[in-house]
Amino acid sequence: MNRHAIIIFALVAMFAGSLLFGSAASAQAPAAPAAPSGAQAQFSYAAQIPAVFAHNLIFIPVRINGGNTSMFELDSSAQYTSIEPARARELGLAVSPTGTIDRVELTMPGLQLRIAALPVIAQKNFAETTGQPAHGILGRDFFDHAVIVVDYIRQTVQVFDPATYAYAGQGKAFPATGTGGPPLIRAKGDISGRKSFEADFEIDTALDSAIVFYQSFLDSKKISAAHFKAVSASYPELDEGSKIQVGRIKEFQIGTYNVQEPVALFSQSSSKTAANAKAAGAIGGDFLRRFSVVFDLPHQRVYLDPNLQINHTAQEDMSGLSILAKGVNLKTFEIVQVRSGTPGSDAGLKEGDVIAGIDEEPAADLTLSAIRDLFRQVGHEYKLLIDRHGQSLPLTIKMRKLV
Repeated sequence: MNRHAIIIFALVAMFAGSLLFGSAASAQAPAAPAAPSGAQAQFSYAAQIPAVFAHNLIFIPVRINGGNTSMFELDSSAQYTSIEPARARELGLAVSPTGTIDRVELTMPGLQLRIAALPVIAQKNFAETTGQPAHGILGRDFFDHAVIVVDYIRQTVQVFDPATYAYAGQGKAFPATGTGGPPLIRAKGDISGRKSFEADFEIDTALDSAIVFYQSFLDSKKISAAHFKAVSASYPELDEGSKIQVGRIKEFQIGTYNVQEPVALFSQSSSKTAANAKAAGAIGGDFLRRFSVVFDLPHQRVYLDPNLQINHTAQEDMSGLSILAKGVNLKTFEIVQVRSGTPGSDAGLKEGDVIAGIDEEPAADLTLSAIRDLFRQVGHEYKLLIDRHGQSLPLTIKMRKLV
């Protein structure tokens, strides 16, 4: 793979949400269908990008107009590629009256993007909930004009020209429908042995969890908490921290790929995309990590190639704690909620406590993703150093299976 590849894009204005490319063709692969705006693509080489994986979320280093490196999240659920307002100010980028930065060049290792109008859009608690210096989003407009290959095992991201790309893996192709919002894929499964379903689910690379069921779908199928064993939870990154139910469903299947007893979240919200109003829910990184995933959305398809994690039994948070990463370096790990009847409440932890260390390892050496991984370990006991209003408290927490 040539890591010094150059790929030149250009985005039209925010509301068009399309990339403008030069023209190229290949007799070895089908040409990508033209975008509604008439955009065309040109790729001289494929590009491999040294992505940063934070649990199941994917961040890509980007330089804007030759400035300092920014981290953009790969987000198939976002309609537009965008930059955070604070980052735009830090880089001294001028924002137009329409809320865009005009004539921007994004550069990555082996890749250049020339953007006519980059939207400036704030994502609520973006860095705090991900634990990463998140400065922007590579959204659906980016996905629609490139083939993006995500290898969750090797933690790599590759980008190919859709006009010349030819899949050569051992996986299977699935239709990925829908435009503008998250792509939709057909799935079926069983909630409890009594409530089977077959419906369209959004593919959301910015969702850390495995599967989310939307309230509108649950209501339409008359599915309630009585049909599954679940516990109440709150995730700051999901539904703005509103109460959700977390449980395991009997099975979830895409084509012949059948995952037994995955963790599912039962949300009180519905799809944020009007075009996907009938979507049953969303599939996130904790399900996608079981595959190498090829997003070939210019041809409205996704390839899934199972890896060694295909039959791995995933564990959800065992602590009962909701934690945000705060401070300049995102090293202040503040507990924003403690659910009753969980190891967190049993340990005496309280809202507002700050985790200063775990097992004598200082917080400065940890990340939010690493802490969340630790708190998924069944049966593990940890010695916490807690900062409570300036007072240091040693507490012990023992993880137990909640779902």
